[in-house]
Amino acid sequence: MARTGAARPRVLRRVEPSTVAWLAALAALLFLVAVPVAKVVISSFQDTDTGAFTWNNYAVAYGHVRDYASLGTSLLYAAEVTVASIIIAVPIAWGVARTDMPCKGLVRAFVLGAFITPPYLGAIGWILLAGPNAGWINKVWMAVTGDAHGFVNVYSFGGLVVVTALYAFPYIFVFTADALERVSSEMEEAARILGAGHLRTILRVTLPLVTPAILGGAIVVFLDTVALFGTPAIIALPARIKVMTLVLWQFFEFPVRAEAAAAYAVPLVLITVTLFAAQRAILGRRGYVALTGKGGSRTLLQLGRWRWAIFGYAMLMVALSVLLPYAALAHAAFSRAWGRGFSLANLTLDNFKYLLLTDPAARLTIVHSFGYSAATACLAVALALCVAYIVSRRLVRHTAVLTALCMAPLVIPGIVLAIGFYSAWAPPPLALYGTAALLVFGFTARFLPIAYTNCMASLRSLNPEMEEAVRILGGSQLRAVTRVVVPLLKTSLIGSWLLVFIPATRELSTAIFLVGSNTRVISVMMLDLSENGSFETLAALGFFLLGVTILIVLAGYKLLGRDFMLRRS
Repeated sequence: MARTGAARPRVLRRVEPSTVAWLAALAALLFLVAVPVAKVVISSFQDTDTGAFTWNNYAVAYGHVRDYASLGTSLLYAAEVTVASIIIAVPIAWGVARTDMPCKGLVRAFVLGAFITPPYLGAIGWILLAGPNAGWINKVWMAVTGDAHGFVNVYSFGGLVVVTALYAFPYIFVFTADALERVSSEMEEAARILGAGHLRTILRVTLPLVTPAILGGAIVVFLDTVALFGTPAIIALPARIKVMTLVLWQFFEFPVRAEAAAAYAVPLVLITVTLFAAQRAILGRRGYVALTGKGGSRTLLQLGRWRWAIFGYAMLMVALSVLLPYAALAHAAFSRAWGRGFSLANLTLDNFKYLLLTDPAARLTIVHSFGYSAATACLAVALALCVAYIVSRRLVRHTAVLTALCMAPLVIPGIVLAIGFYSAWAPPPLALYGTAALLVFGFTARFLPIAYTNCMASLRSLNPEMEEAVRILGGSQLRAVTRVVVPLLKTSLIGSWLLVFIPATRELSTAIFLVGSNTRVISVMMLDLSENGSFETLAALGFFLLGVTILIVLAGYKLLGRDFMLRRS
């Protein structure tokens, strides 16, 4: 007995706090990431009733030609959006980063506006602008020309592509502008000295130098588009255009066929993993970096009168993505009926009054959205900081496992992750479906990579000597973290919190599968209002969400500096 009592303290002493933290972080990541992803794959081969192995789910998911057609339509849709985004973004990035284009700060601000606008809200704005007969643009056209019908139709494949690209191009803008600001302009100057014109220099020197960045951004846009739910649900569904995300949603209509949905989602995971690996390979190349011995000087190209042409192009694009949709949404938000046009008699604040004062369900939805998003940001940042600290300080072995699990949601589309959460944690024994916990956990997994990359970058810039001093003076590792690391990284942690909170407030792809009757959030409410044709209330809700988002972005701007939302963290 004495020997057993002596052995027990020795065993306990071997379990260091860092090991406990590693095990706790690993358990949390298994719950949030590994189990839901594994459940998607496993349930795709399980019989709905018996749980036995079967290929029948794949037969159900891909048993008709239309199912393959939806997959092809999704890939074509993503490819065309990517091309359109490149056409929009690259000239604007070149003008901002390499030329004397005027009002660069204004252009950047509007690009940020497009970035923070939920794509489905932009789609609503374009329905108000380019609806077949009632949209502003078509009304003006019919009034001027006398035609009985408008000339643009947002409810078409082309309309779907253009509207999506108008809110996807900021990704390529960020990658390209960042690369152009880093690369020296000496090779371009040498080309011009040797007689090359501006256009030839751009095509033969400038663009090849930043091709990896453009391709990297293009892959991000492709991945985001192929998994997009909101814009297709608002535009493609009424237009009878079938894409993968809408098919996945239909599997969750009564009766729910989660196993068939999992089978349909597996190829989407394979596509995203392959393209993400390609993006990493492209961005990992260094053959396109210009190395010189003069410190990499950058000289802005003097465009003369053409600088106003590139500025006009930039303003046209941001007008299409921000100014016109916002104007249409503002008109609808302050109108009794948006179809009546502009008149003082049509102006009202009743739509905002209804949301904020009259309807308790709407108020509860708003409270839910911001409450769940705040809880998501706190949980994601706390877990990310814990994992990043263990990894950056090399406290235990096998930290690569933690990193892989934290970053895995990058390559797992949100809609697939949501299906995994539904399959893993909605049924008994946990039975979390319809609870706030399931939504918060789903959002946390979705945005964990954002928090992790920011926490990791912050910790790498922090010298560990002060933490070591605390340990030398007898303090614990936990005390070193709480008294040294967290206070020193306070600003960075607030920034990470904001970068998770903002997208969580507008997340739809995850929420649509996990929301219950008592846990509805703003994004789902907007989709419901769109289906009901309540554009006035929808626009008011969208404007409220945008107003809160802009205030948060301004707070982040003050804390973290220019374009904190557009950093390549």
